[in-house]
Amino acid sequence: MKIATWNVNGIRARGEQVLDFVQREQPDVLCLQEIKAAEAQVPEALAALDGYVTYWHGHKGYSGVALLLRKDAFAGKPVFEHPPFDHETRIVTARLDPGGLLVASIYVPNGGKDFAAKVRFLEALDAFAEAERARGTQLVLCGDYNVAREERDVHPSLRNLDQIGQTPAERALLERLIGRGLVDLSRRFHPDDDQLFTWWAPWRNLRQKNVGWRLDYVLASEGLAARATACEALREIGTSDHGPVIASLDLPKPEQQPPLQDAPARGQLKLI
Repeated sequence: MKIATWNVNGIRARGEQVLDFVQREQPDVLCLQEIKAAEAQVPEALAALDGYVTYWHGHKGYSGVALLLRKDAFAGKPVFEHPPFDHETRIVTARLDPGGLLVASIYVPNGGKDFAAKVRFLEALDAFAEAERARGTQLVLCGDYNVAREERDVHPSLRNLDQIGQTPAERALLERLIGRGLVDLSRRFHPDDDQLFTWWAPWRNLRQKNVGWRLDYVLASEGLAARATACEALREIGTSDHGPVIASLDLPKPEQQPPLQDAPARGQLKLI
């Protein structure tokens, strides 16, 4: 199973790039962030992507997340949900049976304008993950967390413990979340890579020089992480200020079961 996450910084501006990425990588799960579009504004080729169930959760010009699920990778019907701490269209989850699997596309607030809101979101996400773990749910929490987990997750020239995204308080919240039985797959496969960045400010050729931050994560429950075979950050893909992260897991596809069915209409969406 291939699971990808990508902050695209505007799905209308990068629809063709996302299509190319899907066609090339064929992900079973694609989590998108900062789509900056309402459902009706999503390019038609993506909104009705052949072979995928797609769910778009956003509004014009700001924030927004999406989940794209390959139909033949799962069985049954996905249940899309928004936890109660969702605000500004920043999280959507999908429960997938059999197996008790929950995948999420998450866009944590930056915190520059409202740091308290960022803290509340991270605290609520932590409580959500702990509650799901207690239920026995297998989690894959993907997205842009807007926190560099460790000092080495920021290029030496950009390190500043007073800067939002690097503060000890934010790092402690992210570490507490990971401590809920989750594994940071990028670090599992690249434990010694101090140049493992996923975001670069869009000036002075910082992306080409790889002068950036690591903000994008695939966090998986320990049982799933044990079956992971790779996790790669792709700096060269697309023109967003973020690069995609792709994790591969050795999980079987459903056999002798009907493929994933289309999601229910929006009016039938189950909210929690």
